[in-house]
Parts: sequence; structure tokens; C-alpha cells
Amino acid sequence: MPSLYPHLPFSGSYTALITPFGADGSLDEKAFRALVNWQIEQGTDGFVPVGTTGESPTLSHEEHDRVVELCVEETNGRVPIIAGAGSNSTAEAVRLAKHAEQVGADAVLVVSPYYNKPTQKGLAAHFTAVADAISIPLIIYDIPGRSIVRLDDDVLAELSQHPRIAGIKDATAECARPTHLLNIIGNDFCQLSGEDATILPYLASGGHGCISVVSNVAPALCSQLHRAWAAGDSTKALEIHQQLMPLHRALFCEASPGPVKYAASLLGLCSAFARLPLVEIADSSKQQVEDALRFAKLL
Repeated sequence: MPSLYPHLPFSGSYTALITPFGADGSLDEKAFRALVNWQIEQGTDGFVPVGTTGESPTLSHEEHDRVVELCVEETNGRVPIIAGAGSNSTAEAVRLAKHAEQVGADAVLVVSPYYNKPTQKGLAAHFTAVADAISIPLIIYDIPGRSIVRLDDDVLAELSQHPRIAGIKDATAECARPTHLLNIIGNDFCQLSGEDATILPYLASGGHGCISVVSNVAPALCSQLHRAWAAGDSTKALEIHQQLMPLHRALFCEASPGPVKYAASLLGLCSAFARLPLVEIADSSKQQVEDALRFAKLL
């Protein structure tokens, strides 16, 4: 599937894939493969497996590698794959990125090291080390809400000069940021939102797409929103954004991916099971998720 913006390798609606588990808590490969195919049928532009939404913190190294391999195998080149390769250990991030490249991922997503709280110089060194170790594009994941540190825009501009650092997943919810980055970096740097609820203002400010949690359960609507915006139909894009807004809120009423996995279970996509320390979401949260799915006409 071609990019919505031909000058960019990655744009539109990318699903931050959940990782389905069976009743015993093991990786459910059959459900994962089915999810990938359903997503493509629904119009998803690409995948991001083994991110936080995919419960990468509680996957073993072997499981992490296997999920990337499964995604590459089942996708079979139909849409691009940006494989999660984040770690607060640079050496581990390098290993994950090399594996993703070896098995056929199109790019890697590398988060700012969490807990360590590196300086801006440390952040730049981390991303550069991973990019130097591979020959596929790297997308920087800036999410200060989970990693504590925020990547300064001037440092990002410097990193954008690296031949393999191709874009950002921006989870700062700073809707004016894309315009500022356009001014200091240019329009050849992929700007992908990591905040579902702010996607429309993010696009209006110059963004190119979204790596979405909500698209796990609403892939067609998410894809249609991006296509409407790219085609200049802002009225249609706003209508879809309104339709999805309760879902954007509900799927983050507790720590993700608890709510989105519950939503996926209601749609028959996989079980709601998430690994500890995540637990079954509260009954009040379940009701909020169900109401949002109905508002979006998905139930």
C-alpha cells in the first residue's frame, strides 16, 4: 500500500499492535496472525509490533523476537512494519534493532531510555548508536509521560541529519510541535502522532500520521480519517474524529493496553488477558469501553 504522502516512507494510520495471549498467558500466534490480516483488510497503513501496547516490557526476549517474525511473515510485504526495538539499555536496543532488520522489518521504533533519565547528550548518543548499527530507518519515540525525559527539538533536528533517522513518534500531545519541526527540519521527516485523541489537530499542524492504539479495534475508521485529511476533506475527517473521541478517551481510562485488550475481546479479536503488573480492568472501565464502542458504531 503506497504512503499517503509519496515523499515520505511512513504516513497514515499505523496500528500499535496488541500482543494476544492464550488462557495460560502464552503468546497466541493464531490470534496474532488473524489480527494482522483483519487489520490489512480494514485499510491499516502499517504496523508497529512489540511497542508498549504490545506489552514489550513483559515479553521475554524470545517472545519479542517471535512477535516481530510473525508480523513480518503474516504481513508478507503488504504494508510496512516499524518494529519496536526500545530499551533503556542501548546495547539491548541495538540487538533488537538488528534482529528486526534481519527478519525483514522495514524500520524500527526506538523509545527514549526510561528510568535512566539521560541528558540530551545521552539521548542523542543512544539514538545515534542504534541508527549506526542498522541499515533500515529508525523512528524516534518521544514519550516523556513514560520515559520522564523529553527530547529537545534542537537535538531532534540534529539527529534528523543522520541518514537513517527518518522520523518521530510524538507522544507529547503538543499539537503545535509539528509546525515548529517543519520549520527547523523540513517536510521530509516523518511526523507521526502517538496520541490518538489529538490526531486531528496534530495533522492540521503539519503531522503525517499516527501510531495508534485505537486502530487496534477501529482500523477502518482510523484509516478513513487519515485518507479524508490527505484528500482535503476536513469535514469528513472531523466527523470521524468526533465518532472516535469517546474511544480515544476510554481506551486510556486505565493503563494501556488493558482497556484496548478488553475492547478487542468484545469484538472477538483475542482475549482480554494482559500480563502482570497489569490486571483486569475495573467494571466501571469496562462500561466506559463498551459505551465508546457503541458510540463509534463498532458494537
